[in-house]
Amino acid sequence: MTRAIMIQGAGSNVGKSMIVAGLARAFTRRGLRVAPFKSQNMSNNAAVTVDGGEIGRAQALQAKACGRAPETDMNPVLLKPESDRGAQVIVQGRRTGTLKASAYGSHKATLLPRVLESFHRLARGADLVLIEGAGSPAEVNLRHGDIANMGFAEAAGIPVILIGDIDRGGVIAQCVGTHAVLPPADRDRIKGFAVNKFRGDVTLFEGGVEAIRAHTGWAPLGVIPWFEAAWRLPAEDALDLHSHASGRDITIAVPQLGRIANFDDLDPLRASPGVTVEIVPPGRPLPGTADLVLLPGSKSTIADLAAFRAQGWDIDLAAHHRRGGRVLGICGGYQMLGRQIIDADGIEGPPGMVEGLGLLDVVTRMAPEKRIGLAAARHVPSGLPLDGYEIHLGRTDGPDTDRAWLSLDGRPDGAVSRDGLIAGCYLHGLFAADGFRSAYLAELGAPAHDYAHDAAVEDTLDALADHLERWMDLDALLGLAVTLAPD
Repeated sequence: MTRAIMIQGAGSNVGKSMIVAGLARAFTRRGLRVAPFKSQNMSNNAAVTVDGGEIGRAQALQAKACGRAPETDMNPVLLKPESDRGAQVIVQGRRTGTLKASAYGSHKATLLPRVLESFHRLARGADLVLIEGAGSPAEVNLRHGDIANMGFAEAAGIPVILIGDIDRGGVIAQCVGTHAVLPPADRDRIKGFAVNKFRGDVTLFEGGVEAIRAHTGWAPLGVIPWFEAAWRLPAEDALDLHSHASGRDITIAVPQLGRIANFDDLDPLRASPGVTVEIVPPGRPLPGTADLVLLPGSKSTIADLAAFRAQGWDIDLAAHHRRGGRVLGICGGYQMLGRQIIDADGIEGPPGMVEGLGLLDVVTRMAPEKRIGLAAARHVPSGLPLDGYEIHLGRTDGPDTDRAWLSLDGRPDGAVSRDGLIAGCYLHGLFAADGFRSAYLAELGAPAHDYAHDAAVEDTLDALADHLERWMDLDALLGLAVTLAPD
């Protein structure tokens, strides 16, 4: 017997992903086989599955909360924005092409059979499927052909819980307004609600809870206080990317690229003792006091490189290097550090060639074949083991690749400059390896530490589950879940 319930939000960034992760851990600890599911996700922060597919990073975290490996069926449609008007479309883990937003609007309904296929296949191995919506069902202009919220819930026959965000204000209007604009069938599908991110004494909002219940008829399932440790969990939305200081021994500066991708590379660094990770937004120079400038991944390397120059960050980076500062580029950031990026097939825009930052003597040639996969690795200079994943277009070679920075499954990866100050690689997730991260940061001047990143994430998921057990009525929520008919 498999049960399922869907968690939707009264808006974007209300905390749906985190709540699903906490519920997943809580119900897993109760002995249920739990699986997370999100039919359609939009994020450049992707995870790689064992079979070489791509899913949203949030679903990978939710899988971890369930104690199971990520699967492509957990997120059958992933949209990776490449511009303000277009996105790469990943279906059941595989890239199918790039569509403009206007074209995807008419295309998405054709994906519903694949979405339902993944959902039912996933459900066969679970006692409970926790489904996360995307954005808000109140965006009724997007209801036709919807596969992310009520369109999926209707097709699969799933009840819905609505989450409101009191931290941004107007949570009563969020919930009651959602009720007001939804068509009757969608409105009736919502069975309960919860209010997230409350600061202070939750009893002060009892009148607010009653007002929402009175206007909607939905069952109140709890007022959830702000979860202080949320920053320790991998974030999926670039809106959640912010500076964090775990100490002042060293500073790592990270330019905030417009199409930043796979920025969970920063999470273990942000949590390491003695480290300040400073996210540098557009309009501010790279800090002259940084010990390391880290160029992160990018979904649109050439466009982000142009924006990097427009900010004057190329001048700041050259000055940092002249002062003896260290630079590390990961994936798209690695490509930017080279002499040239050649895009003969027009994969990222008009065919042509652009000059790179010239700090590594390498050239990148874009190619339509995407390399995706998990990798066991070794840091060549230190010999320390680590692992991670690749997810990139393009191949990079040149004299500096003779000094490989990593060995991935026995093959060389990355490059190091002649002076040893500049390095780049294609491996994401490398800083999750505790021994390598500690040694690398110690070279920069950070204190020795025994911080264990994976264990800290596990502890935070347990704390989040405890938090939800205390502040939500999980028995009532489980009682609202529907039992799926055998397929």
